[in-house]
Amino acid sequence: MTDANQTSADGCGAPAGGVPVAAATGAGSQAIVEGHVLRDNAPVSTGYARLLGTGDEFVAEVPLGEDGGFRFFAAPGTWKLRVLAPGGARADRSVSAEYGKVTKVEVAV
Repeated sequence: MTDANQTSADGCGAPAGGVPVAAATGAGSQAIVEGHVLRDNAPVSTGYARLLGTGDEFVAEVPLGEDGGFRFFAAPGTWKLRVLAPGGARADRSVSAEYGKVTKVEVAV
C-alpha cells in the first residue's frame, strides 16, 4: 500500500497508516486514554482502536496512526479498549479514565 487512503487488503478494512499520535503532555481537565499497538515490537499502523462501555456497547473508534498510536478523550470511569488489526488479531484491555490524567496503554497483538 502506498496510498494512506487505501484500505488494507488483508481483511481488516482499516486505512493503512494514519497520522502519528504524539504523546499528550498533560490532560488538563480532560480524561485521556492513549497508547500504541505493537506486533513483534513494531508499530501496527493498520487497524482500529475501539472504546466500549458497559455491556460492550460501542462508544468510539479511531484508526491507528502510522506509529500504531491512538487517543480517546473519555468520560471518567472504566472502559474496555478493543484493538482490531489485520489477520484477525484482536486484543481487549480494561482501562480507567479520570479527569486530569493521561492513561497510557500498550497493546500487543
